[in-house]
Amino acid sequence: MTEAEALILAEEAIRHWAGCASPCPISHRENAVFAVTLPDAGRGVLRLHRRGYQSEEAIRSELWWMDGLAEAGLCVPRPQRTADGALLAQLADGRIASVLGWVEGRPLGAGGEPLEGAPDDQMRHFASIGRTVAQVHVAADRLSLPAWFSRPHWDIDGLLGAAPFWGRFWDHPAASEAEAILLQEARRFARERLSDYAAAGADQGLIHADLMRENILFDGPHAHLIDFDDCGFGFRLYDLGTALAQNLEEPALDAIATGLVEGYATLRPLTDDDLAMLPVFVMLRTLASVGWTMPRLAPGDPRIRAYLNRAVRTSHAVLEGLVLFRIG
Repeated sequence: MTEAEALILAEEAIRHWAGCASPCPISHRENAVFAVTLPDAGRGVLRLHRRGYQSEEAIRSELWWMDGLAEAGLCVPRPQRTADGALLAQLADGRIASVLGWVEGRPLGAGGEPLEGAPDDQMRHFASIGRTVAQVHVAADRLSLPAWFSRPHWDIDGLLGAAPFWGRFWDHPAASEAEAILLQEARRFARERLSDYAAAGADQGLIHADLMRENILFDGPHAHLIDFDDCGFGFRLYDLGTALAQNLEEPALDAIATGLVEGYATLRPLTDDDLAMLPVFVMLRTLASVGWTMPRLAPGDPRIRAYLNRAVRTSHAVLEGLVLFRIG
């Protein structure tokens, strides 16, 4: 979909929300996203949801959860209801649209770029992120989900099964034979470890599942989460692993990991077994990201090799028992 085509659809979409106006493109990744003006002259976000990625029921469930988190006092994008009181709208071509309230703040950073700030600043930022993630998990556990609630599963099968939610990373056509063998071994190893972890009572429930730097906003010292498009049911540690995966090359990685874990533990204590599993969840995110590229990026896109290299390095380190980071 070209930018011009997306803008035409955006103009159609805003007619479902009384007083919504002036769509201005922000990004086009999973969804085409536009800034809009809301009836009270506030700011909002219009999303034109990617075809075939999430079902209408799953999108409605995402919006229901964000509304529940906002009711619980968390600063998350709050769904704006249509003129008919619905959480979403269907356009003439069948595409789903939704509108969210604006969340103030500045992104933590961008992938592939050095993080700003001294190590102490980064540690404080990630302590705030960890606490915010814990608040989301606590609030999720207090909600009574409706019978129709449906979201993807970031469980063992969703990450490592025959058809993972983001794709068969070990079959990536850009991987060399040696890399494919390593990714297969990482898959086998992770499946064993996750099976034991789950059997021992690992904490699972609703998670954000995409804590990229761009999806973490800072308003002063406080971290806020946006973009719940990939939220679903999974291991709670997957959120922490995802938050660390973009920072593996950061000089202050130990401080970053320590801040994240300590911030999370202010509300949800972590056991030694949890901490031992955290590098496995970092590896899982790097593997999932390789799968993500397969239906989305054209052959030759430099991000494919970057994601493969990261997954190979991380898998090698975890399989060899090398230390990715130190806590404390």
